[in-house]
Amino acid sequence: MFLGQYNPLFQRDVSRLSLPKKLRQGLSANEVILSQGFEQCVFGYDRKGWEVESAKHLESPISDEKSRQIRRYLFGFAQYVPIDSQGRLVIPQDLKDYAHLDEEVVVVGAGDHFEIWSQDLWLKATKELSNVKF
Repeated sequence: MFLGQYNPLFQRDVSRLSLPKKLRQGLSANEVILSQGFEQCVFGYDRKGWEVESAKHLESPISDEKSRQIRRYLFGFAQYVPIDSQGRLVIPQDLKDYAHLDEEVVVVGAGDHFEIWSQDLWLKATKELSNVKF
């Protein structure tokens, strides 16, 4: 399970992120699946978590337009990304651009996955969260 908020080192020039150790401990292998998330963040999944999430979407009929759209969104932008021996990964350029990642990023545990946010967008999102009535 992925929990917590972290401000890891992000080397913008090479798109390399040091994945926090507490999050790496939740991985079953030295790779993650990164994809476009919602609200301009990047979703990160362990292989097992990705398979569970994928299965949910593959159960929906392909004849349903919303099902096709969500499949395109999640699978079309997904990429396997290796984690090096120092716990770093390189965020693909298209995902980096989508999420507006710069020197200051926030990695947020979201249960079955983690999210990579630009610090500015994360601050806006947390302000909106504080106004949500659950």
